[in-house]
Amino acid sequence: MSSRAKNSSSALANAAGIEAAKHVAALVRELNDHCYRYYVLSRPTVTDSEYDRLYRELEKLEVEHPTLVQSDSPTQRVGAPVAEGFKSVTHRVSMLSLGNAMDEEELREFDARVQKFLERDAETPEGAESVATQSTEYFVEHKFDGVAVTLSYQSGVLVQGATRGDGFTGEDITTNLKTIRSIPLRLRDGPESAEGVLLEVRGEVLFLREHFEALNRELEGGGDEPFANPRNAASGSLRQLDSAETARRPLTFFAYGLGAVEGVELAPHHAGVVSRLAELGFRVSPLAEIVHGADGLARAYQQALSTRPSLPFEVDGMVVKVNERALQEQLGFRQRSPRWAIAAKFPPEEETTTLEDIMIQVGRTGALTPVAVLTPVKVGGVVVSRATLHNEDEINRKQLMIGDTVVVRRQGDVIPAVVAPVIERRTGAERSFVFPQDCPRCGTQTVRPEGEVVRRCPNESCPAKLAERVLHFASRGGADIEGLGEKLVLALLEHNLLKDISDLYALDPEKLAAIPRMGETSTAKILAMIDKRRELPLDRFVFALGIRHVGERTAQALSRAAGSLSGFLALSPEQLASVPDIGEEITQSVLSFLGDAKERDMISRLLERGLRVMDSKSPSGTSLLGKVFVLTGALPTLSRKDAEALILSQGGKVSASVSKKTSFVVAGADAGSKLEKANELGVAVIDEDTLKVMCAPVA
Repeated sequence: MSSRAKNSSSALANAAGIEAAKHVAALVRELNDHCYRYYVLSRPTVTDSEYDRLYRELEKLEVEHPTLVQSDSPTQRVGAPVAEGFKSVTHRVSMLSLGNAMDEEELREFDARVQKFLERDAETPEGAESVATQSTEYFVEHKFDGVAVTLSYQSGVLVQGATRGDGFTGEDITTNLKTIRSIPLRLRDGPESAEGVLLEVRGEVLFLREHFEALNRELEGGGDEPFANPRNAASGSLRQLDSAETARRPLTFFAYGLGAVEGVELAPHHAGVVSRLAELGFRVSPLAEIVHGADGLARAYQQALSTRPSLPFEVDGMVVKVNERALQEQLGFRQRSPRWAIAAKFPPEEETTTLEDIMIQVGRTGALTPVAVLTPVKVGGVVVSRATLHNEDEINRKQLMIGDTVVVRRQGDVIPAVVAPVIERRTGAERSFVFPQDCPRCGTQTVRPEGEVVRRCPNESCPAKLAERVLHFASRGGADIEGLGEKLVLALLEHNLLKDISDLYALDPEKLAAIPRMGETSTAKILAMIDKRRELPLDRFVFALGIRHVGERTAQALSRAAGSLSGFLALSPEQLASVPDIGEEITQSVLSFLGDAKERDMISRLLERGLRVMDSKSPSGTSLLGKVFVLTGALPTLSRKDAEALILSQGGKVSASVSKKTSFVVAGADAGSKLEKANELGVAVIDEDTLKVMCAPVA
């Protein structure tokens, strides 16, 4: 080929490449605009088939010209290969939590605090109206019940997305966030897209109600466990290691603020910031409005509360922010929350349904617990069909009758509870519930000790008690025997293979295999799992015994005090009285258990059948001596049990709840109410790395 021909061919190729680049850029702009109109504005301008045609055209061009693939191309939302894990991200600006107002009155108290602080700091010119007599301007918006994330845009392009984590460090989930179509991969035109500009957008990832219901129907249809609520579903979806799985879930993002900003001026008011976020291509809270003073806050709160059921997404309150950014700076921050903002929480959602029946459950200690059988009803986004009624006194106090229309509430938006009957809706067909005097499982006459509200079955051979006790022994905090579930335990009892816990370690393989649907393979598997648990630490063994009032932490305290199994069996009242956090009730329960000849015989049989109980280890250090820790959220590398073991190894204590006695709260990703409580009480909050440093041996 002549040089002239080569030059001509090269020129044509260059021209074709330029045209392809222009076409790709135009398609990316057009498709992203369609995404914005469909997923943010809900006003599509093209049909699905037209969008698909344009998408396939872009896809084809990118295959032919891989160097032309843009980072903001909609084809990059599909999902990358499975990742090995998530990297940590240190937030440029901390993602602080908010203080809470639990009702309208506490909102008014928040306004009063703001006014008092501004009055103290203000210099009022002579003749001017004082700050105290002016009403503060607030911006109010929905408090979304989802997962908080931060999005970093460099020169208008999304370069990183991360979870809130502990507020200071989160997880890099950029690839997963790119699959959410309401998150723009490139900001719409404006100064925020200029070269060198950094814009961190803060917001919430969540499921719309209809999308959450569709997801659960799909999971149930495939035989999988549905999500309990939209928040859990969003959190689980964002933390998928396979971003293609995240892409299959219809998540939505709402923006509500900014983090770090460099190279661009912000609006002087928060309302202007939110308005600008909407212009840049983000969905924002439809509540978003400006109100003035305490009365304005009270009105907005009642309005938001009344519209809650009709919203297309879950909210658990309203967020209030001082609107003027200069005043925000003047008000400043407490330890981990701003003085200029607060979350006004809504009361738990309530619904009415029918109390169809009351059934009695028998627990491992013989306690008879009444459970309400309800016509299934959705409360706070979760279908409720059962709710505990606690005891017979509670039924009488609430005057409940079978057939009643009842008010059901999710206490703390989690635990279902029957609040009260709707007396006015009684028809006369309702009937009173008579609490059984005999155990519904074994027929033994029940007892109710003086001063107690719980009726109990005293029969130690009651199959219901034994079933619950075996399940407790095999639970994760105890022997942790995988595969030993309720169905198998009931089958073992039905075929007379269990008389007490010790029989677990002497099961006959032939008799076990003869149980329907067991067979040789299942038998071998469950016997292997039991065999793996022939050696237990003392604290897990004590917990597994199922002693009344003895939970995991009490078992740990008893284990440390006793040192060994023989020491535990010989504990005296004086020794128990000296164990921290163990009161008279637990002491009497432990002494009653240790004094029971049948229990001691059962422990002897466990040892005879090959169970080994390891002595309790003394702390290897004293760096945390006298310190009380509370764990919350998912830590990056340590499991909850590993973190507890680390603290205990250095002489520290681990508590389940935050109080003024708490020394430190160790917070991980998606930390919840414990972190909020720590902020309220001013308790120091640390992360996993800090905990490890505190536990490191002194050189």
